Amino acid sequence: MKIAFQMDPITGVDINADSSFRIAEEAQARGHDLFYYDPDQLAYEEGRITARGHWMTVQRVIGTPAVLSDEVKVDLAEMDVIWLRQDPPFDMHYITSTHLLDRLKGQVLVVNDPFWVRNFPEKLLVLNFPELTPPTTIARDLQTIREFKQRHGDIILKPLYGNGGAGVFRLDANDKNLSSLHELFTGFSREPLIAQKYLPDVTAGDKRVILVDGEPVGAINRVPAKGEVRSNMHVGGRPEKIELSARDREICAAIGPSLRDHGQIFVGIDVIGNYLTEINVTSPTGIQELERFDGINVAEKIWLAIEAKLA
Repeated sequence: MKIAFQMDPITGVDINADSSFRIAEEAQARGHDLFYYDPDQLAYEEGRITARGHWMTVQRVIGTPAVLSDEVKVDLAEMDVIWLRQDPPFDMHYITSTHLLDRLKGQVLVVNDPFWVRNFPEKLLVLNFPELTPPTTIARDLQTIREFKQRHGDIILKPLYGNGGAGVFRLDANDKNLSSLHELFTGFSREPLIAQKYLPDVTAGDKRVILVDGEPVGAINRVPAKGEVRSNMHVGGRPEKIELSARDREICAAIGPSLRDHGQIFVGIDVIGNYLTEINVTSPTGIQELERFDGINVAEKIWLAIEAKLA
């Protein structure tokens, strides 16, 4: 098959951690041809969806993760699979790319389905499952957020469409910075903020559970660095081996059918203690860590699911 990857620069990926690299590596091992392009090179041209990019061969070589051909322009309708794998922010640039890729429906399998990536923002999708999540408020209005903090005392405040732990703040019962943070965030963005009740269980780790076509395949535990409230590996969180708990499986059973029915083949959810906090559909990570800890080929499971849909 011909497989295209819409992603951030392939030349800068960490070959030992990047999930897009691992997915591409497994596709190459299965005999598929790989094409890479930056989302800036995606275009609509008089009825065609095109991209300027490079045919590539990936390799597990530090500093040179891919060997690229000369740049060419391709008609993306000629691909069999397109991976939507650029990182957020989930801004209008990102959303526009989902609109363009959505025009290929019926011709190419886009993973994850761009219509539902657009309509399933990770911090909003959890609102469909209030019985699984901690107390949550989404608002731009300072008084609404202040009242939420008064009710719960210790809260987490973060951008609604951020990623990688950027801009995440803990405001405990004695913290006086809510007004200043609200002023900071609303000064450069028109987006609302999301506030959640702080979960002390995060000190033991924030679990990333990987689902493939709605079924859980395993989990890793991400432990915050000392003095840090964020557990994201982008900001120093330490991955640890961990088993799926009965509660994890209960959460996956509740959300899995919806993810599968809406074309979300590769999903990473975040679980703190007994609570679901995020459902990551844009560019989830964690494959390589899970494969090392559990000795299972997660990338193979993803490709088996994709190949079954194309059979």
